Amino acid sequence: QVQLVESGGGMVQAGDSLRLSCAASGGTFNTYAMGWFRQAPGKERQFVVVISWSGSTSYLNSVKGRFTISRDNARNTVTLQMNSLKPEDTAVYYCAAAYYTGTFYYTPGAYTYWGQGTQVTVSS
Repeated sequence: QVQLVESGGGMVQAGDSLRLSCAASGGTFNTYAMGWFRQAPGKERQFVVVISWSGSTSYLNSVKGRFTISRDNARNTVTLQMNSLKPEDTAVYYCAAAYYTGTFYYTPGAYTYWGQGTQVTVSS
């Protein structure tokens, strides 16, 4: 019964920034690991970043130094700040929640709940 709703996607030019948000309801937000994945047409869903209940993070190498994940447990939200965007960042971005990921945090199957996605388009 957990619901995740993403927002903040849009169309920008290379080098610009976007801020994505994920609002959670129906569960105990502060116990979940929260991840962001992305999927471009014709490609597999790709891990982007995860943040644990305690705030530990892991990032896809290609977004390190450009993307920053944070969580506000009081507001049941997760934010993905995306700076220096590149055309290869173009994808639908999905928010996901997991009770426990173990060593499989990079795998979509480790996550129980998913949002509907928000489109990010970066022009060159």
